Amino acid sequence: MDISAQHLAVEMGSRFAKIRLSRNITQEHLAERAGIGVRTLRRIEAGHPSTLDSFLRIAQALELDDHLLNAIPSHDIRPIERVDSRRGAERQRARPKKIADRTGRGVWGD
Repeated sequence: MDISAQHLAVEMGSRFAKIRLSRNITQEHLAERAGIGVRTLRRIEAGHPSTLDSFLRIAQALELDDHLLNAIPSHDIRPIERVDSRRGAERQRARPKKIADRTGRGVWGD
């Protein structure tokens, strides 16, 4: 399911507003707790673009920060995967995988 960034912003803003209202918190009080302007909070709740900092401040003020961390899986890398087997050194960056073209020669993929 492909969701556009705009649709995601609208949905997240709507959820913030619903949580705020379910807890009987005014926009003014939440904005103050989050350390952002009321206008910024209104724009986020309406689904307008925002900074990540403002988004995270609202989540923290609503005590949702643990939920955000749970939404993004922690991909723990096994120690064996961290080492480049050819050199015996820890990997510092990712590289695209090679794919073979019709001639059998390796070419870089996207």
